Amino acid sequence: MTSSFRIAAVYQSLGWVVMLLLSACSCDRQSVQTGKSGQQVKADLEMIPIASTLTSAKAADGHYISWKEHLIDGPDVSGVTLSGSDGLIMGDLDLDGFQDVVSVHEGDTVYDGEPRGYVRLAFGSDDPNEWVLVTLAQGIEAGAAEDVAISDMNGDGWPDVLAACELSHLIYFQNPGKQIRSSHWERVIPPVTQNRGSFIRVFTADFNNDGQLEVVAPNKGAQHVNRQTKSLHPISWFETGTDPLSGQWIEHELTQVVIPENSRPVDLDRDGDQDIVGASRGEERIMWFENLGTASIDFKAHKILVVRDNQPMAISGVNMDFEDFNRDGRLDIVVFESPERSSFGWIEQPADYRDNWNYHEIGTTYPDRMIGLVVADIDNDGNPDIMTGTYSGGPRNVEGAKSVQDALGRLSWFQHPEDPNHNWIRHDFSRRVRGMFDKFIPQDLDRDGDIDFVTTRGNSYPYDGVLWLEQVRSSQPEPRFIPARSSESQEMALPDSIF
Repeated sequence: MTSSFRIAAVYQSLGWVVMLLLSACSCDRQSVQTGKSGQQVKADLEMIPIASTLTSAKAADGHYISWKEHLIDGPDVSGVTLSGSDGLIMGDLDLDGFQDVVSVHEGDTVYDGEPRGYVRLAFGSDDPNEWVLVTLAQGIEAGAAEDVAISDMNGDGWPDVLAACELSHLIYFQNPGKQIRSSHWERVIPPVTQNRGSFIRVFTADFNNDGQLEVVAPNKGAQHVNRQTKSLHPISWFETGTDPLSGQWIEHELTQVVIPENSRPVDLDRDGDQDIVGASRGEERIMWFENLGTASIDFKAHKILVVRDNQPMAISGVNMDFEDFNRDGRLDIVVFESPERSSFGWIEQPADYRDNWNYHEIGTTYPDRMIGLVVADIDNDGNPDIMTGTYSGGPRNVEGAKSVQDALGRLSWFQHPEDPNHNWIRHDFSRRVRGMFDKFIPQDLDRDGDIDFVTTRGNSYPYDGVLWLEQVRSSQPEPRFIPARSSESQEMALPDSIF
């Protein structure tokens, strides 16, 4: 973006601020100054795209925080027809000291049951705007690829890749080592996972600390499924053996629930081994599987009784993160309610896990439907903040007519208050007609001392793909968001005035 364009954006925002000051005066004066009634002026203010307004967010050092978008992969970057972009993960695949990106893309704009999809690699460098892009898999073997993990599964020192595909398997890719960017990655779809319905997430963990990684994944049963279904589907972990490429994986079911959508490995009880936190969208609840610490790998299932004001509440665990918010030595869980409610909070782990887990609301993005969240210290004050993304309703491949009252694609971060039980401050910085931001990776890509984010964007073909959000610090307020493209899905205002 040119300096003149950036300056123009600043002056445009300042013009709206002047109008705001005028709106504080009487309607007669507003009519004299603008030729409009007070209500008309207010309506104009409420139509200002949030991205072009001046930021009020501040870092601990007093500098203002705004955001600049950079493209990593997508149709206009690589020429590859990427759409339905969902999961991503980062790791140093080629061991050159720079973080690389593995991303997955469902490959469709509607749920049509066609097994399209991509698994893509973006090899990083010392310049966060220079990436070498490679297709790792496409078509049937990447059918509706939804999520991805990186781990050295065969113990050769090179990180391998696993992908979860909604149509309809897990697939393992073995890192070839040298000549990684041009060599073929050997791969296998383990027969025990083949034609199994719809794998939605995939993770790895060493559950018995023997140096051999296991795989854990939920299977929701179909690519597109609603809560009315009553059929049960598994959350499972898999033994892969010392040679995962052999495909001789062994499945161990942890449970069967209605629409399982998560199975995050985490040491929830902090006893030194990895437990699993699972989620069922169909039943709107989360649960945890306690690792009993045996060599044979055994788990014990526990309910997580979430309450608000002593009343049980429904929880969606489609995405979640973990942090000890109240500094009591126990991990708490960040979750959101059903996406339609678009509110989220942290649930406090009690001293006895069998007691109630109290829910503390952080905020909401209503009417925009929350889907992505991650904990990170954005303002460098030593406290955990939260980056969030929503997903838009309506068509995924055309703009369509939308109002500020519709569910749109929003980017926001929530600033930690001095006491996490008090009101968190929401900082919205982009709200587009189309967009879905499913996952964020906190990473200081430009190595300037503050946290940036790598994310995917879906629901917005031809703008789907992979991007990074640069955190910009300035001594004076600047526009909240600078897009990467000059032509884009329309930026919108918030449902109510931001002022």
